[in-house]
Amino acid sequence: MMVSRSPHLVLALDQGTTSSRAILFDRAGQVRGVAQQAFAQHFPQPGWVEHDARDIWQTQLQVAREVLSAQGVAPQDVACIGITNQRETTVLWDRATGEPVGPAIVWQDRRTAANCDALRQAGHAASIQQRTGLVIDAYFSATKLAWLLDNLPGVRSRAERGELAFGTVDSWLVWQLTGGRLHVTDPSNASRTLLFNIHTFQWDPVLLALFNIPAAVLPAVVPSSGVLGGSDPALFGAAIPIAGMAGDQQAATFGQACHQPGMAKNTYGTGCFMLLNAGEQPVSSKHRLLTTVGWTLGGAPAYCLEGAVFMAGATVQWLRDGLNIIEHASDVEALAGSVSDTGDVYLVPAFAGLGAPHWDGHARAALVGMTRGTGRAHIARAALEAIALQSAEVFSAMEADAYLPLKELRVDGGACANNLLMQVQADVLGVPVVRPRITETTALGAAYLAGLATGFWQGTDEIAALWQVDRVFEPAWSADQRLAKCARWAQAVRRSEGWAALADEGSSL
Repeated sequence: MMVSRSPHLVLALDQGTTSSRAILFDRAGQVRGVAQQAFAQHFPQPGWVEHDARDIWQTQLQVAREVLSAQGVAPQDVACIGITNQRETTVLWDRATGEPVGPAIVWQDRRTAANCDALRQAGHAASIQQRTGLVIDAYFSATKLAWLLDNLPGVRSRAERGELAFGTVDSWLVWQLTGGRLHVTDPSNASRTLLFNIHTFQWDPVLLALFNIPAAVLPAVVPSSGVLGGSDPALFGAAIPIAGMAGDQQAATFGQACHQPGMAKNTYGTGCFMLLNAGEQPVSSKHRLLTTVGWTLGGAPAYCLEGAVFMAGATVQWLRDGLNIIEHASDVEALAGSVSDTGDVYLVPAFAGLGAPHWDGHARAALVGMTRGTGRAHIARAALEAIALQSAEVFSAMEADAYLPLKELRVDGGACANNLLMQVQADVLGVPVVRPRITETTALGAAYLAGLATGFWQGTDEIAALWQVDRVFEPAWSADQRLAKCARWAQAVRRSEGWAALADEGSSL
């Protein structure tokens, strides 16, 4: 029998690319319950990645109910809900029915790469970067949304009449949680659409015209930390305040207590995402990084520099599901550790193109340097090194943009449990890699943003004091070793660049 008490927990909904999770946190920032459920990935054509938005909502609702039930928690015990989500994934739904009108187009999807090429060739790159802090790439939501409007019969006219709603996954979840009462997003997610001006904090009319997006589909932009309203009482037995929202990487940065300018974290999930707290003023990148809104707290924005690597944990999944050289993702560390080096083999995991700092949507994966002596262990080690080397490229660009040497890198995400990967990361960076005791920092960041809005926690100093170190990985390589490894990596990357575009050229001969 559940006994109602005063609120002593925060519920974080962590909606990821491959699974939905719900996590309960107490006042010490400790995990008090977790539920997780995977959902289907759809690949209808090469380069296309889709989700069914109904799967996203149903799995998220199920795990939220499951964690509350498993821990014997009544809705009155939960102070608030914080939401964090896979970013850029684009959902379009019917305002009357709440049903999606087409597939959710996932952030990894490359179907609009040619549209992005055309925008660059037309000279729009500088204006778009100035307004949004972003580069033109199929990664972001605008061209995905335009694709849905242009390719689903009758959808554009319905959108222009105000019958449809667009949102990233945070908007979709809040709509469903509130029974369609709220159509909102927060600045961290809005800043990932290519439609939001990060200086005015408004949807930009110039960009809406450029991408041909009707303003009627857009959500209202609300603070990352602030009470939005309550969940539909029918969902959990009583209304629970929804009080925090942030895209997954910004939430992880907040959860890692990177609250001061100059602090950086890297999340090792499906992709790798490194963010540097740049302070209250946006820093324009000269090295092809992204300038993005981290969060808004107490009316003040925090901006971040970000470098996105598209394939990290997904590379290990490819070893498991594509090559079948490991049975479980966790097997990769032992296999890779069974050899002392890769034998000069490099895997460039550009399965979905290359992210920062290359932004090459036409790059494709390459495995180079193999000999008859190459075995599956060398390929496994090359896969781990690829994750670290991609992140090292972003780290170097970040130091150059920030005009300061970064003293450490805080890490989180599922793959940071891999000690070999973390050691290689420290070696190729030349700075300590710091893993916290609580690695659920994405969900924790969402919980903190919500808890600050409701008074569950009193300020960032309180939550920063809860952050604790699990292990520090010190770099072991010399500067010469580091430089040689990164130079060899750069040679491998050049062999993957533009590969799909070369195929197109060949077909026209």
